[in-house]
Formats: sequence, C-alpha cells, structure tokens
Amino acid sequence: MAFLTDRKRAEYRGSSRHGTEHFWGQTISAVGLAILIPLFVITFGCVLGSSYEEVLAYYQRPFPAIIAAMTFLVSMIHFRHGIQVVIEDYSRGLQKKFLIIAFTCIAYAIAATGLFALARIAL
Repeated sequence: MAFLTDRKRAEYRGSSRHGTEHFWGQTISAVGLAILIPLFVITFGCVLGSSYEEVLAYYQRPFPAIIAAMTFLVSMIHFRHGIQVVIEDYSRGLQKKFLIIAFTCIAYAIAATGLFALARIAL
C-alpha cells in the first residue's frame, strides 16, 4: 500500500475501468443520432398535418418506418448511456445501483413501446 497515491486512497475515487466504454457508446450513438434526427425530421415533416389514414399509409412504407424505428432505438440507447454517467457522478451506494437499474428499464421500456407502436402501424 506504500505505492498508492492520495487519490487512490480516497474513498469512492478509484478507477472503475468503465469510463471509456461509456464514452465510446455515447459517442457512437451521438454520431448515429446526428444522421438519424435530420432524416426523421424530414420523414416526419412530410406527413405533418396529413390525415390519419395518410399517416398510416406513409408509415407502412419501409423507409419512413425504418428511420423512425432506428431513431427510437438509438435515442434510447443514447439516453441510457447519458443518464448512467450522470447518476454515477452524483449518487453513491445502493441509490446509484437502484437508479441505474430503474433508468435502464425506463429507457428499454420506452424503446419497446415505440417499436411496438410502429410495428402496429407498419403491419
């Protein structure tokens, strides 16, 4: 223990060896969203103000449905990575574990709900 620095000896300050994975996961999803969000806005904007039947017919085509599904999925993955970093920075112990699990479940539930709704429209 003589070779430990003051920083290593500090409580809750040791390396968790997961920061790079979170950084790259969030960076990759951010790049994906930079491409998907404009495509989603364009595809969604084409049917904005249309009737219900026209919107259903539009999202039954493959391209708009795939863009919407990918946007739902990638945005929830990005949300999960981002909220996990925030939780790890500002909470400790059991509360941190509970919040990470809760928000991971929320992100996947929102993604599943969005994909289910889109599948109901497209099929």
